[in-house]
Amino acid sequence: MSNEDEFFDAVTGLDSDESYEGVSEASFKDAQVFDSSSQKNNGSVPQENGIKKHRTSLPAPMFSRNTISVWSILKKCIGLELSKITMPIVFNEPLSFLQRITEYMEHTYLINRACSLSDSVERMQAVAAFAVSAVASQWDRTGKPFNPLLGETYELTREDQGFRLVSEQVSHHPPVSAFHAESLIGDFVFHGSIYPKLKFWGKSVEAEPKGTITLELLKHGEVYTWSNPYCCVHNIILGKLWIEQYGTVEIVNHSTGDKCVLTFKPCGMFGKELHKVEGYIQDKSKKKLCVIYGKWTECMWSVDPQAYEAHKKSEKKGDNKKQKNEEPNGAENDDADDMPEVQETVSVVPGSTLLWRIDCRPAHSAAMYNFTNFAMSLNELEPGMEAFLAPTDCRFRPDIRAMENGNMDEASKEKERLEEKQRAARKQRAKNDEEWSTRWFQMGTNPYTGSQEWIYSGGYFSRNYQDLPDIY
Repeated sequence: MSNEDEFFDAVTGLDSDESYEGVSEASFKDAQVFDSSSQKNNGSVPQENGIKKHRTSLPAPMFSRNTISVWSILKKCIGLELSKITMPIVFNEPLSFLQRITEYMEHTYLINRACSLSDSVERMQAVAAFAVSAVASQWDRTGKPFNPLLGETYELTREDQGFRLVSEQVSHHPPVSAFHAESLIGDFVFHGSIYPKLKFWGKSVEAEPKGTITLELLKHGEVYTWSNPYCCVHNIILGKLWIEQYGTVEIVNHSTGDKCVLTFKPCGMFGKELHKVEGYIQDKSKKKLCVIYGKWTECMWSVDPQAYEAHKKSEKKGDNKKQKNEEPNGAENDDADDMPEVQETVSVVPGSTLLWRIDCRPAHSAAMYNFTNFAMSLNELEPGMEAFLAPTDCRFRPDIRAMENGNMDEASKEKERLEEKQRAARKQRAKNDEEWSTRWFQMGTNPYTGSQEWIYSGGYFSRNYQDLPDIY
């Protein structure tokens, strides 16, 4: 088995202690962008009030996973490194991991809001809401995206949300995905790289976040950095798959010294903490300025610290009365980690301000990998785009395209062919004593953290795609 087939790379990667993190500089000089409006005259791109309409459905519903037993695969691999286990394509979703990380941008309006605010604490609130919203799309997303091939790229321009993004698979051992997004009007730059570290605990797979994310609000001269929370997929072998996020996320404003500390809570014994996020914003003297709370699957609120503490005390008194009259729920199931029942929606403290609320998923989402409307559009390949996209763009990947179209046999064959092609190319480079050279990102120093990271070197949107590797 090959390292191309990492298990659950939606949230995982090969174990590595190497520190590759991403940072980049704004590159507005290479300003030629794929203009979707240029296609409107031939009718290939639907328009509504001058804004391009994106598809809200996939060509085919997802294939049932009930016919495949994960245990029948894993029991043959006891003692082997989990990251080398080849999983059937039925456990994938029809997106590359490069497209999956693009879902950070689903709630870009929160960055735009931060850019428009004059108060630095309010800006931190908007950035904190954005950091939470960036993981919200993982709710119920138990399919794994396809491993990006070395040199694979993805670009996305959304005029309606005011940004463009480019990403590249810059390393294979360990697998590292670097991305760079920027405002179309020059307000912000958002960049980083993702390479989670995988741990297998028997029933579950846990991904430790690796890599720093950087957001620059150019108008305000502010820079924020943070890392994502831990992510755990439960019931890998038996039972219903479910996801929880947990751990502490620290968002640092390097310009003011303010810090937002967010705790993604594990579900706990009876699931009362499932999906909950609590935290606070403090200034450089560690004075708490406000409390932030909510659920990463639902909404986030901000409130004065004194009001929050008073509310928590009154809630605790009520809980103590309840516990005297309640018996614990049934015995634990030794075979599966039952997903706790989702508790009541967030209890809103009087005087709170709403920072973010999740968008409803389409009614047919469950039949389409639990995709959001944003995710539905990511692999869309419209007529005319072939002339603009880099040939390494994952929209051209035949295995993902076949799966999206519901042809699982073809998808499986193409995935195997691409992996074999990648292995052969690596062997040829070794034979010729050649090093792999990245095209759009280079190693450099993050000026805010001082660490060595992947930096966008610019030029992608100039559309000079000569001498790109033949990976498909």
